[in-house]
Amino acid sequence: MSPFSVDRFRLDGKVALVTGAVHGIGFEMACSMAQAGAKVVFNHFNQEGVERGSAAYKEAGIEARGYVCDVTDEPSVQAMVQQVEAEIGVIDILVNNAGIIKRIPMTEMSAEEFRQVIDIDLNGPFIVSKAVIPGMIKKGGGKIINICSMMSELGRETVSAYAAAKGGLKMLTRNIASEYGKYNIQCNGIGPGYFATPQTAPLRERQADGSRHPFDSFIIAKTPAERWGETEDLAGPAVFLASPASDFVNGHILYVDGGILAYIGKQP
Repeated sequence: MSPFSVDRFRLDGKVALVTGAVHGIGFEMACSMAQAGAKVVFNHFNQEGVERGSAAYKEAGIEARGYVCDVTDEPSVQAMVQQVEAEIGVIDILVNNAGIIKRIPMTEMSAEEFRQVIDIDLNGPFIVSKAVIPGMIKKGGGKIINICSMMSELGRETVSAYAAAKGGLKMLTRNIASEYGKYNIQCNGIGPGYFATPQTAPLRERQADGSRHPFDSFIIAKTPAERWGETEDLAGPAVFLASPASDFVNGHILYVDGGILAYIGKQP
């Protein structure tokens, strides 16, 4: 039996591109990879976002390089990947994190709004993965991590486009694993549950009478852990799926949801 080494979780010398990692869970995952030894690069669709992200990484003590790039623009993505390869090195790890959600009832949502969500949340990962895979093949392997969602498995009111995109992303993950596993490329997904971020802060604020926000109560009741996720809860799963420790894990969606998908909920 071979001895186990924690070094298999190290990312020393690896180049990790985390799309849209200016804040939130993408930022946290990028920081965790940097702490494990990776060279981190990120993108945002405008210069202001890149500067905001660069300042956040600097404040966190993380060295990261930002690029202006729209993940839905294939020539722009190809140019960014070529620039990263020239300036830093071939991308070893890709985290398709960039995404949006539009909470609109389906019958009130325009086809244009639906397409925008699909374009960023599903076409974007396709375009960026397509751009990095040739370099991974030449280098002898790589890791692709798609940020899926519980909506890859479940439906919910007002998120038809998001659920459709994330369901598609789950299957894109499995197809990349199927098509490029022979090149030592592992493609897996992370499906976050409900996380405590600045975006969800209004949903977690106590009401004037001291009671929980109704949505906060709903999430606590549906989660066996009885809490929202913290962004650091994603650090371990992200590093694992980016590291040699997961070399025989392919086409898997790791749900980091506190047990929501396993739980029917409390009896009323």
